[in-house]
Amino acid sequence: MKGKHGGVPRAARVALMIAALAMAATGAWAQYGSKKLGSNGKTATFKYGKLKIQALGGAACGAPAYVAYEKGYLADEGFDVELVEGTFETEKTGLVTGEFTVTNGDFQWFTSIQAGLDLRVIGGLHKGCLKLLVPANSPIKSGADLKGKRIGVDEIGGTPMSISTLVVANANLDPQKDVSWIVYPDDQLPEAVKKGEIDAFATWDPFGAIFIRDQGFRALTDIAVDPLFKGRSCCFLYASGKKIKEDPARVAAIARAYKRADDYIAKNPEDVAKLEIDYGYVGTKDYALITDLIKSYDYVYTTDHVRDDINYFTTQFKKTGFLKKSTDAAAFTKQIYWDPFAKS
Repeated sequence: MKGKHGGVPRAARVALMIAALAMAATGAWAQYGSKKLGSNGKTATFKYGKLKIQALGGAACGAPAYVAYEKGYLADEGFDVELVEGTFETEKTGLVTGEFTVTNGDFQWFTSIQAGLDLRVIGGLHKGCLKLLVPANSPIKSGADLKGKRIGVDEIGGTPMSISTLVVANANLDPQKDVSWIVYPDDQLPEAVKKGEIDAFATWDPFGAIFIRDQGFRALTDIAVDPLFKGRSCCFLYASGKKIKEDPARVAAIARAYKRADDYIAKNPEDVAKLEIDYGYVGTKDYALITDLIKSYDYVYTTDHVRDDINYFTTQFKKTGFLKKSTDAAAFTKQIYWDPFAKS
């Protein structure tokens, strides 16, 4: 997905865990931002000019942006693209000012939209990229067992916390009273459990999968398979409402490139895993792990179905306090959804 997602740049947190940014320091990312060829290998014509996308976050689920860029799909649509890194706040500011047109994001943007940010969901990108973990020998076997427990997250109000609140709320617990939320940098979450400072933690892939494989943690909730989340988009393509009004055809062109990328990812997960690793988009060289994760995310660009997902998660987040309890889910869904492929 930051989405994806937080006060500290995810790329910086990745560096602490698995030194992903060492590649940036050595100039491995210097090639990005000047892709001039379309998918046919010929120099592209940039009808729509420059397009900056905040996409260098270190997560495997950022594949649609990586593929749309590296395979020339955005160039085919007339964009001279630059991929950049940053924080949730810089992304929000960029969408407000017009520096950014689109973002790959998740539920965290719902609260920003309710607070007044002019942003629209223009498609669902994929499913399941977060996990809520406990030690393998933990007595915590279900959401109900989290009562009175301390849950580690990367930030208060972020997406790992948001998915955890849904697990808590659907176990008939109050996310604001029955559990404690404690913030740690991603790389410190496993150690905090081992020290007894927290009982569980939520995190992004590939980190969750790595912690399960290498450090003996168990997924209490894997949103790729948990019935509460399974089959529903967790990451969406958002677009600036202002940019949609100014030039809907331009926004639709971006959506087409992302849809084409999703189609490619679904058919070529091994190739996409290699692309992510070889070009330094993720902070691991484990091809099998990244391939398995990409396969599990079910990359299908959805439009009609994503409206159901927005409505569903809006209803769910009313239970947790992430959205106002007075929120009308149907009205909110209508407010924030725009179909880039609808015929006018």
